[in-house]
Amino acid sequence: MFAALLYDIRRLGQHLGYSLSRRLVAATAPSSTRLVVATLADLPRSKGALIAENALLRQQLVVLQRSVKRVHCTPADRVLLVVLASRVRAWRQALLIVQPETLLRWHRQGFRLFWRRTSRAAAATATPKVAGETIALIKEMAAANRLWGAERIRGELLKLGIRVAKTTVQRYMRQARPPQRSGQPWATFLRTHAADIWACDFLPVRDLLFRQIYAFFVVELASRRVVHVAVTRHPTDAWVAQQLREATPFGQHPTYLIRDNDSRFGPVFARVAQDSGIRCCPKAATTAVGRPAPKRAAMPAPTLSTAARLTAPHLIIIVMSPRCCAYARRSLTSPGAGRRPP
Repeated sequence: MFAALLYDIRRLGQHLGYSLSRRLVAATAPSSTRLVVATLADLPRSKGALIAENALLRQQLVVLQRSVKRVHCTPADRVLLVVLASRVRAWRQALLIVQPETLLRWHRQGFRLFWRRTSRAAAATATPKVAGETIALIKEMAAANRLWGAERIRGELLKLGIRVAKTTVQRYMRQARPPQRSGQPWATFLRTHAADIWACDFLPVRDLLFRQIYAFFVVELASRRVVHVAVTRHPTDAWVAQQLREATPFGQHPTYLIRDNDSRFGPVFARVAQDSGIRCCPKAATTAVGRPAPKRAAMPAPTLSTAARLTAPHLIIIVMSPRCCAYARRSLTSPGAGRRPP
């Protein structure tokens, strides 16, 4: 009696265990629709891509089986994962054990090591084409004999049994003989004639609503003071000419006016400047004396972007709205701003 009861309990437990395992397999089994969709998606892929993806997944399983508490990748595993990921188009979906950012970091480290090794090998095997003693001799001969040319120095080197090209001699001669500037440098000219030179330029800014505004500044180079400032949204030739009239009242005008090669400084502006006795000098074309600018000036032509920010403390008022231009003018012409009253 007792044995029959134990047998029935055992049969019932086996039946329940079989039912639970079957339901668990059915619940964890992948959907047939997903399998069909994945199969259709893999049809246009090449055989090599499928093999690479399978190898990538298999390598991740190998790493997981070897790990105990956490995933530990050896340098060989990292290299193999990077190489396989480069052959798989959708490697982010197939990557399971590490984050995509980690794999990209491994890839960058590999490139860094490769190029470091390549550069080191090239630097170790590279030898200078010209000996250091020859270079020192060329510089010494060029510095001691200012009238000797490259051909003369090359001939003297040939007498010593040293064969170098003429271009090589010229290259090292330029290092021993710095070019001498001809003419007056720009810094000297500004120090001499700064009192008679003004400069004008536009400063594009944005208001509180991110709308474009153009602030027109006229600066005296001698004192770095803002002579005139105006604001507009649409600068034109006529508007700039009117600002020049307002900046030179009662015959107070400079001898030279530095400006940009901008279309807004058109014929109307040029005519007003000519009638006022002002000589306009484009910054990129000529200097204020009317001759071409030297190729290597001691200092570049001054610009107004820095001067306007330094000498216009009320520029934030201009940026807020063009209507505040009158208030800004009064502030700039107050004591300390530098402008003489008419």
